[in-house]
Amino acid sequence: MNNRRARTVLALLSCCFCLSLAQQPGRFNIVLQNAGISSMHTAVTHYGNVIFLDRTNIGPSAINLVGNCRDNPADMMTTHDCTAHSVIYDPSSNTVRPVFIYSDTWCSSGQFLPNGTLMQTGGSADGGSIIRYFTPCSSGSWCNWMESSTNLQSSRWYASNQILPDGRIIVVGGRGVYNYEFQPTGGQFYLQFLKDTADFQDDNLYPYLHLLPSNLLYIFANRDSILLNYFTNTVVRKFPTIPGEPRNYPCSGSSVMLALDTANSYSKAEVLVCGGANQASFKSSGPQYGASQTCGRMEVTSNSPFWDMSYMPFRRNMGDMVLLPTAKVLIINGAQNGSQGYLLASNPILNPLLYDPDKKTFEIQAPSTIPRVYHSTANLLPDGRVLVAGSNTRYTYQYTGPFPTELRVETFSPAYLDATNDWLRPRIAKNPFTITYGMPFSVDVAIPGKLVGNIQLTLLSSPFTTHSFSQGQRQLKLPVAASVLSYANTYYVASTAPPSSGVAPPSYYMLFALHNGIPSQAVWVLVTS
Repeated sequence: MNNRRARTVLALLSCCFCLSLAQQPGRFNIVLQNAGISSMHTAVTHYGNVIFLDRTNIGPSAINLVGNCRDNPADMMTTHDCTAHSVIYDPSSNTVRPVFIYSDTWCSSGQFLPNGTLMQTGGSADGGSIIRYFTPCSSGSWCNWMESSTNLQSSRWYASNQILPDGRIIVVGGRGVYNYEFQPTGGQFYLQFLKDTADFQDDNLYPYLHLLPSNLLYIFANRDSILLNYFTNTVVRKFPTIPGEPRNYPCSGSSVMLALDTANSYSKAEVLVCGGANQASFKSSGPQYGASQTCGRMEVTSNSPFWDMSYMPFRRNMGDMVLLPTAKVLIINGAQNGSQGYLLASNPILNPLLYDPDKKTFEIQAPSTIPRVYHSTANLLPDGRVLVAGSNTRYTYQYTGPFPTELRVETFSPAYLDATNDWLRPRIAKNPFTITYGMPFSVDVAIPGKLVGNIQLTLLSSPFTTHSFSQGQRQLKLPVAASVLSYANTYYVASTAPPSSGVAPPSYYMLFALHNGIPSQAVWVLVTS
């Protein structure tokens, strides 16, 4: 191909990818100018408020504690600190309240327990072996972090957590840690796979964990993956190596397990891995390697699994992948060059992508004006928006220079929230607060006008999001009978709870109703035995 023809082809491709702002779906809104901290870790509680959590050994934040200061002689930056490093954000009022946390949470992990309490584990320095608990409360009430008198069995920095069918948490890996353990009870076991995937720049940190409906655990690190039987502590399957670049920290891509579907009795599990980096950057100056442009998708429950590869419109690392009520995947945040690390990335990506699992296509979304690179997060809210927070490429809070510490909080509203869809938008008028495995339940769903098709129901977990991976993220498409008109444009929708805790581990979930592809605001339900 000659140069002129090549330029023509590239120009045509650019026209396909670069729609005008008016044509690009979705919209960003800044909802809070100053959260007080830059959130490295984010989780949405079943009260609808949101836990923001940074590291503690970062020096002063931009919000003061209420009451006592934090006196920690082991803190590497500030042994007497009167600023907060965790806040509770209320989306209904767009306000924050500082909360007290003691030990260092830098690059730690977490997961909600069956009762809705967040278990948060590990970190750096004095926090490496600490287990912390946050029991959520409603906005206006008072709740704080508590540290357990029991420690992790290994000090863990850059580990990943996953809730199991019995309600325990498995904590996997960490820098230089080639084992996993169970909390709050259980042993610790060596895993050779973690050592095998630790290259000269690690690339096996924050491994991707996905609990399969079979109760077994899928683990992805670097470019390889296995199926772990944690009952017998044996690797029962090794999967093909994904083509291309490393995919885990510090060459971080992201990963989700696509929605489990009642249509196949929740038996089919597919994992999607997108982005990564060719090589980690070890210096903030000079040229930085381009990020990965590929996604790999694999049916991990297949007898003959293979990676089905596709190209995103842009290269991306440090992206966050968020399962939406529509079962599509939002890929948001990140950069096109470099890797995770302080000032080690450039060329931020402001446009999210929407991946359609049915069509296997990517749709470019409207851009933000705020770069979100290292230490940024994205989480689904019950109203269907995606909350976007964080981004700090510095060892301390610095508000000048390239990629300054970001305290602003945004939401991204997918096109399903456009006012033009309000005539379709359902509302859950009546629902159970608890649903029991395998048992029938029903909801009343109000529709503004005429019913178009049938009403669908979906469950979404609330994950712990950090470093481009949402630990414990999960979605289920529930069975529904034909919608029956009950009263005044309100329909009775009969369904059945997930059949087992392997399909849906016990916890609080967001229950959405969908009418012709437009979701309601979610209600929280406890899925239990």
